[in-house]
Amino acid sequence: MKKIFLLLLCLLLIGTVTAQEDNNANAKKPKIGVVLSGGGAKGLAHIGVLKVLEEAGIKVDYIGGTSMGAIVGGLYAAGYSAQELDSIFNSLDADALIQDFTPRGSKNFFEKRNDELYALSLPFKGFKISFPTAFSKGLYNYTTVSRLTDNVRQVRDFDSLPIPFVCIATDIETGEEVVLRKGVLPDAILASGAFPSLYYPVEINGRLLIDGGVTNNYPIEEVRKMGADIIIGVDVQDGLKDRTEIKGATGVLVQINNYQMIKKMEVKRKATDVYIKPDITNYTVISFDDGRQIIDEGEKAARAMLDSLKILGTGKPIVRDNVCTEDTLTITQIEIAGLKNYSRAYVIGKLNFKPGSTISYNKLNNGISNLNATQNFNAIAYNFTQGKRGDILNLRMTENPINRYLKFGLHYDGLYKSGVLVNFTQKNLFRRGDVASLDVILGDNFRYMFNYYMDNGFYTSYGLRSTFNSFNRNVPGSIIYDMGVNSANVDYTDINNQIYVQTIFAQKFLLGGGAELKHLKIKSETLSSDRSRVFDNSDYFSVYGYLKFDSYDKRYFPTKGGYFAGEAKSFLYSSDYTGDFDRFSIIKAEMGTAKRIYRNFTLELQAESGITIGEENVTFFDFILGGYGYNMINNFRHFYGYDFISISGNSYIKGVATLDWEFIRKNHLNVTANFANVGQNLLDEGNILSLPQYTGYAVGYGMESIIGPLELKHSWSPDTNRHYTWISIGFWF
Repeated sequence: MKKIFLLLLCLLLIGTVTAQEDNNANAKKPKIGVVLSGGGAKGLAHIGVLKVLEEAGIKVDYIGGTSMGAIVGGLYAAGYSAQELDSIFNSLDADALIQDFTPRGSKNFFEKRNDELYALSLPFKGFKISFPTAFSKGLYNYTTVSRLTDNVRQVRDFDSLPIPFVCIATDIETGEEVVLRKGVLPDAILASGAFPSLYYPVEINGRLLIDGGVTNNYPIEEVRKMGADIIIGVDVQDGLKDRTEIKGATGVLVQINNYQMIKKMEVKRKATDVYIKPDITNYTVISFDDGRQIIDEGEKAARAMLDSLKILGTGKPIVRDNVCTEDTLTITQIEIAGLKNYSRAYVIGKLNFKPGSTISYNKLNNGISNLNATQNFNAIAYNFTQGKRGDILNLRMTENPINRYLKFGLHYDGLYKSGVLVNFTQKNLFRRGDVASLDVILGDNFRYMFNYYMDNGFYTSYGLRSTFNSFNRNVPGSIIYDMGVNSANVDYTDINNQIYVQTIFAQKFLLGGGAELKHLKIKSETLSSDRSRVFDNSDYFSVYGYLKFDSYDKRYFPTKGGYFAGEAKSFLYSSDYTGDFDRFSIIKAEMGTAKRIYRNFTLELQAESGITIGEENVTFFDFILGGYGYNMINNFRHFYGYDFISISGNSYIKGVATLDWEFIRKNHLNVTANFANVGQNLLDEGNILSLPQYTGYAVGYGMESIIGPLELKHSWSPDTNRHYTWISIGFWF
């Protein structure tokens, strides 16, 4: 019995000792922290290092970073593996990372027109020229990071992330270092990476924050405070450069920032247990196009220390579960903060979804892009909190204090000749959300356009428009009026005033209507004195309705998308200078589609038609075809192979096919064929769909420039065997 008791006692003692040894081993297992420095695009090397750490079996207990180190570190802390980060960053748009890009589809028709008309815009605050705080709002970065961190969107304490995380930012007003361990993760990591002058500051808790690299580009002490026993540090900072190596404004800013960082790094490097310094001297802070090579350099530097790293590992590679993010959001409420000059309805109208909607992240991003396209907000931030049956979307808007602009444009074509456009735009003139804009065109032919528009978001919007157009041109004797001569020099003047209402229909179409008062004067000074020199000098009142859709990626040289515009107008009254007026209506429509068919080759197909209904005896509203490159008003239309104002009729149908080759970025060669039937009452006579009466072809070169398209077109028609060459410079106006 004693032997059995002694045996049990020994076993108990052995078990107790073994358990104590295991507890001691666990207690003594060092906590590993990773520190990732800032360095812009060079920080992509962190991904390569993390890949090797996983291969070495190193379980990261804490991670901290600054700037790009905060972005990579924050996503790693959210649960992504190094391989997932590699795939993510290689799929991003390198250009969009450093500059704002707003898809054309995010802009309403008013905003599209503005972006495709003016070459230069000068913002005014009061009556002084104002300059933007930064080059980019970084909205692409924000929406991308928000989407990627969907799995932790409710987390507000960074210690509760899959890996506890810390990052550093700088208070732009005080210059103080700001340690971020709580809050909204995308806000924190993007504040840490808000490179001065490149990205707008990020507001957190009432403080405006910029790049943490200004104060602490290698936050080793903060990771130590979190509990790390061993620090693995990755340093992608620059050393000081000489004058031949400093390139551009960003190079100057980096050099200034590096003065104090290099001094601090001597001490921090010595405090780092495993120090990794990738060789990325050939890259800059904006070398995102070279992301693949930079990641490889990080992996190369870490692999050179693989034997030392394996000592800290578990003996087998770390395999992290793939991050699962939902693509569906149920938005039960929308809370909006920061509005002063714009209404809640305006913002929700731009978002294009209402509370109670189930949406995708793509729809959310499109809504945010719509808001950004208005240029009425300097910053747009959002986060989610838990609601009873879904998410509460919290929007924080920072309104653009600039509401006054002076804009300029330049254009030349064969009809209106040269013109310089000067525009004055005033936002919030009478009410929140309104825009007043005046274009004055100085040159060979004076013109103007005034537009006042009230954008009410989801509700009906309204506006008024006034335009003055004029040109002088030799035209065939029968084109506008039966003058009994072969040609005459004609002065054409059109003054047009409209009021209109419009709304978004089916979330894609613009549906509107209104009333128009037009004054038309057509005269010639070249006719003999015994002949009337004034052909028309009448006022015309009409009502009209329209439907528009535009998904082209670009107005000029589109590569994808479609377009439709239809209008019905009924002329009800005229002062009737000629004595020939009877009520009549005009219905017209045009449509087009563009598709990239092979590499840089795009095929664009267009069709348009117009008919007159009623006893129309006023030929001045006929459809008039010919020429290219001018801003089309009333019923004037382009047509290759014929000179300006060459073909007319009260009904027409036209088809166009263009094959465009972008042989160098923003440089185009194209060939075009167009066909048309034009005449009197073609629909009644059954000739509208007969074989084409008119045919023309064109070859051209075009270049996309800051002032708009620069185009040279040579056209020819087999009908007449005549050739015409046209030059068009700048946006059409």
